Amino acid sequence: MKRFVKYTGWFLGALLMLLSGPILLATSGSLQGAESWQTATRESAGIAPAPETTEEAIVQVYGARAWSWRGYFAVHTWIATKEKGASHYRVHEVTGWRNYVVNSRPGEPDRHWYGAKPELYADIRGEEAETLIPNIYRAVESYPYPTEYEAWPGPNSNTFVAWVIREVPGLDVALPNHAIGKDYLGDRVVAEVPGGAGYQLSLGGYFGLLAGVREGVELNLLGLSFGINPLALGIKLPGIGELAFRNTNPMPENTH
Repeated sequence: MKRFVKYTGWFLGALLMLLSGPILLATSGSLQGAESWQTATRESAGIAPAPETTEEAIVQVYGARAWSWRGYFAVHTWIATKEKGASHYRVHEVTGWRNYVVNSRPGEPDRHWYGAKPELYADIRGEEAETLIPNIYRAVESYPYPTEYEAWPGPNSNTFVAWVIREVPGLDVALPNHAIGKDYLGDRVVAEVPGGAGYQLSLGGYFGLLAGVREGVELNLLGLSFGINPLALGIKLPGIGELAFRNTNPMPENTH
């Protein structure tokens, strides 16, 4: 009986630790969303350069808090590309309602995600972006779960973005620890991290361990991740994300 009580206490303590971030966000009222997804803003946040006045090619990776209560736990991520000389961006993401599908179409790269302001994770420009864009298109087309969707633990919108990043040589972008679904590897158990230098082990997205130069170290328990990032001088908390002094992803020099 004492052993049962002991193990129960450990389990409840671990569960409370995992849920502490989402609980804090829910009780603090720090995440304010629209009353309805139908009225939530989808306007540009004014982060991306205007394509009409920007000649160079651009690749950007964004994320924003998921809609409704899911935002206490996770972010939704997407990739935006603009070819050299193009007058518009293309946005690559998994979206839908009930029937989720891969979308790759012209759109606002920095659009609010139903009221949630986007955050720019990575920004690659010029010749490097020109090289990446054709490979991004091919990776989008070869995504292995185009009509499958599970909010937890995956495959979902973050699984898609992580897949594309892994499939494109040189697109080394670390996704935040609260991009739930990024660690879903399907039938695989081991894979390179999206950040490009490191590896991760994942058991169906439910449990796993990740270590990478850009990502640092993450422990995944039931889809919620926490850890440390020495290079960024940061810590990673479930639901809250990474609290860091540096961004280890590629960015233009004037935005570091």
